[in-house]
Amino acid sequence: MLKSFAVAFRGIFLLIQSERNFKIQSVALICVCATGLYFEINRFDWIVIILTSALVLGLEGVNSALEKLCDEVTEERKESIRTIKDIAAGAVLIGAIAAIVVAGLIFSSYF
Repeated sequence: MLKSFAVAFRGIFLLIQSERNFKIQSVALICVCATGLYFEINRFDWIVIILTSALVLGLEGVNSALEKLCDEVTEERKESIRTIKDIAAGAVLIGAIAAIVVAGLIFSSYF
């Protein structure tokens, strides 16, 4: 079990180290958390912020993994690989848009 955690933490470290979008989303999460602390948002709002942030970061991890897997499968330009990568990127975008809407709804009541 400890080895499983070590492998998972290695994956998170690799994401932080190598994926620009993951870094940007992590900085956005830090900003949202700082804003939440400043406005002293309630527990329910924290739960929603944490869940949507985990969704975005998790989707970014899956997207990055799929991109790397596709690159390992073939170096050819194939329409099927492009489609897979585009769909994974689209999933991240859906999650990010949802997170922005959630943050807007939560913080609008504090302004």
